[in-house]
Amino acid sequence: MDWNQLRVFATVADVGSFTAAGKALGLSQSAVSRQIGGLERDLGVILFRRHASGIILSEPGAELKSAVEEMSSRLALATGQINEFRDTPEGPLRITTTAAFGSAWLSARMNRFIETYPDISVSLLLVDNLELDLCQGEADVAIRFQRPTQQNLVLRKLMSIRYHVFASSQYLEVNGTPENEEDLDNHRIIVYGDDVPAPIEDLNWLLMAGREDNEPRTPALQVNSVYGIYRAVLSGLGIAALPYYLSEESSNLSEILPTLQGPSIEAFFVYPEELRHSKRIAVLRDFLLDEVIASRKSRSSGSKRR
Repeated sequence: MDWNQLRVFATVADVGSFTAAGKALGLSQSAVSRQIGGLERDLGVILFRRHASGIILSEPGAELKSAVEEMSSRLALATGQINEFRDTPEGPLRITTTAAFGSAWLSARMNRFIETYPDISVSLLLVDNLELDLCQGEADVAIRFQRPTQQNLVLRKLMSIRYHVFASSQYLEVNGTPENEEDLDNHRIIVYGDDVPAPIEDLNWLLMAGREDNEPRTPALQVNSVYGIYRAVLSGLGIAALPYYLSEESSNLSEILPTLQGPSIEAFFVYPEELRHSKRIAVLRDFLLDEVIASRKSRSSGSKRR
């Protein structure tokens, strides 16, 4: 069968009129009628029944319409997969991660990524306490802080993240700098709120640091957002544990008790198995890995200067 005839047939079936199909396809009504007539002769069946009020599909026509729709769907899927093998990455790319990491580290690097790959259209889906389902197409790629257990996912370790203790220069000027872990008893501590699950485990470890009686400190403020904790520390409210990707957002934060470190967590670059050969995901993965190395070198260089 002639695919062009099938395309005309599918349009007529959708709009229910030779005239409307002609307008949609840029053809005359007579040209549409000839295409349908030729297809009916080739198949030896009547595809449309004509009557005074218009046309309707015959039973063979309904069967053919279903087959053409399935063919079109499979062709569109194949075309999308073939596009992934193009030399130039292009198309939409939806990235999901936590609000804090996405708002700070990731979004700050999107300008360089988009300048390098202008044909990729990026959407950042930043959510806490909810993981979008990659296998259901809710996002294309995720940066997760726990190793995924779902099958049919490909993952690559992106970086290790350790929380350190920070306060603003204003806070330290007024309240002094803690000399040891026990001194934290005399300072205002900001932690993650316990009304909702934290995005990572043991996020409030600072409440127990240096405490021998196994009784946690009473926090001065609880915020159910890591980025909210950062903003509270920056305002001079108190002391909190933050990752470097947030503390590096401001020169007004000082690391205190540098030997006191929280638990280390790993960040994973995750995407569905069906997108394993996607050029868009491959260039994003390589770009982010390069950014991780650059950040590590910059931090190391800064430490040596200090």
